[in-house]
Amino acid sequence: MNIHDLLNKDSIFLPLESGSREEIIRKMAAGLQASGAVTDLEQYVQAVLAREQQSSTGIGFGVAIPHGKSAGVAKASLSFARLSAPADWESLDDEPVSMVFMIAVPEENVGNEHLKILVALSRKLIHEEFRQQLLNAKSVDEVIEIVKSI
Repeated sequence: MNIHDLLNKDSIFLPLESGSREEIIRKMAAGLQASGAVTDLEQYVQAVLAREQQSSTGIGFGVAIPHGKSAGVAKASLSFARLSAPADWESLDDEPVSMVFMIAVPEENVGNEHLKILVALSRKLIHEEFRQQLLNAKSVDEVIEIVKSI
């Protein structure tokens, strides 16, 4: 699986206006809907918010990886946002979030495709150089090129 193949230009935000965690999730989900990956916006958003209630997806390093499995998702996909200002995400390290990767996976997917995506992203995001490249990216195409290194 190539992580960059899950990205679509409609679901990359440079920058995304910050707001509450739910507002950010809703804006990114709308990008996934515009890309054709999400067919039922509200159903997908509710799946992501339900996951957030279990425990925060703020992994530290200024990064959050919200995710949801939903019948409202047509195909596995990924959204990326660099926030206009850091947002509180109740992260594991208590630091605000500057970047968000959001994963959408169809509910009927057998297995743990979202976990494979999550692991691949997490392994790369622990490296400061990778995070800096994303923070400094000037264009959507540059973000896609950076993500190709996963």
